[in-house]
Amino acid sequence: MTEESTKTLIPVLPPRKLSSIPKPKWHPPWKLFRVISGHLGWVRSLTVEPGNHWFATGSADRVIKIWDLASGKLRLSLTGHISAVRGLAVSSRHPYLFSCGEDKQVKCWDLEYNKVIRHYHGHLSAVYSLALHPTIDVLITCGRDSTARVWDMRSKANVHTLSGHTNTVSQVVCQSSEPQIITGSHDCTIRLWDLAAGKSITSLTNHKKSVRTLVFHPKLYMFASGSPDNIKQWKCPDGKFVQNLSGHNAIVNCLAANSDGVFVSGSDNGTLFLWDWKSGYNFQRIQAPVQPGSMESEAGIFSCCFDQSGTRLITTEADKTIKIYREDETATEESHPINWKPEIFKRQRY
Repeated sequence: MTEESTKTLIPVLPPRKLSSIPKPKWHPPWKLFRVISGHLGWVRSLTVEPGNHWFATGSADRVIKIWDLASGKLRLSLTGHISAVRGLAVSSRHPYLFSCGEDKQVKCWDLEYNKVIRHYHGHLSAVYSLALHPTIDVLITCGRDSTARVWDMRSKANVHTLSGHTNTVSQVVCQSSEPQIITGSHDCTIRLWDLAAGKSITSLTNHKKSVRTLVFHPKLYMFASGSPDNIKQWKCPDGKFVQNLSGHNAIVNCLAANSDGVFVSGSDNGTLFLWDWKSGYNFQRIQAPVQPGSMESEAGIFSCCFDQSGTRLITTEADKTIKIYREDETATEESHPINWKPEIFKRQRY
C-alpha cells in the first residue's frame, strides 16, 4: 500500500456546524422620560393616533382622555361610558375614535365634534378589546361573552359573531393579510379567523394558562401572545410556533413591538421586560416606580404601545398614571454590553 493510497482512506470530517442561534441585535436601554397623571382610576387602555400628534387613554374612572404626545398635556376628556373603558382605537382613514368598556358598550366618537355618533349593540357582557381593520371599514370587538364580533363601521350591522372560545376573549388584533383576525382567550387558546367566512381556521393550544394579550410585529409576518406561563412567538398565516420567551413570574397584560426589533411585555406586578424580537434575548428589565402616595400593590401595567415612530414607549398603569419611556441616547455597546451566551438547547426556527 503506497503512502498516497493510505491518505485517501482517512475519513474527512464535515466542518463543525456552528450554533444557529443568532447573536441578539444590540438595543440601547430604555429609561423613564415622563409620568403623566390625571385619571382617577386604573388606566386600562391606550392608543396612539396615526398622525403621531396625540394619544388616548381609557380608565376605570369611565373617562377617555386625549393627551398631546410631545408635551404630555391634556387636550380633552370624553365622558359617556358608565364603566371602565377597556379598549380604544383610532381610525387611520376617518376622524373617528372607537371605545369599548365593561358597560357592554362600543362607541364611535367623531373627533371633529367630540361626540358619540354611533353605538354598536350586541355584546352580552363587558367588552374588553377592539381592533380596526387597516383597509376595510370593519370593527372587531371581543369580551366576556366568549365571542368576538365583526361590525360594519357605517351601518352598525353585526356582520359576524365569531364563536368558538369557551371563556372570556381578552384581546383581538387585526391585519390586512391572512389571518386577518386573531383572538386570545382565557380558555388558554388563540384562534385565527377567516374574516370573509366568519369562521375559525386554526386554534392554537400551546399555552397552558389564559392568553391575555396579542401583538403583530410591524414588519415581519409574525405575532406574539402573552400569558402567565410565558410569551410565545408565532408565524403567520397558519400560526406556526417559533419560540418561547420566559422570565416573567406574573400575569403578562400587554405586549408591544417596534420595527427596530424591540419587543416589550408589561405585567401585573409592574415589571416591564424588553426583548430582542429575533433572538428572544431579554436585554432589560424595568420595575415601574409607583406614584408617591400609591400603595406598592398598585404597581401593575395594563397596556403598552409604541408611538408611530417606535421611539417612545407608553404604558398605562394601576397607580393611575401614564408613563413614557425613551431609548437612552448616551448608551453605547461599550457602556451597555450584551451579556449573552448562546443556549445550546434553544432551537431557532427562523
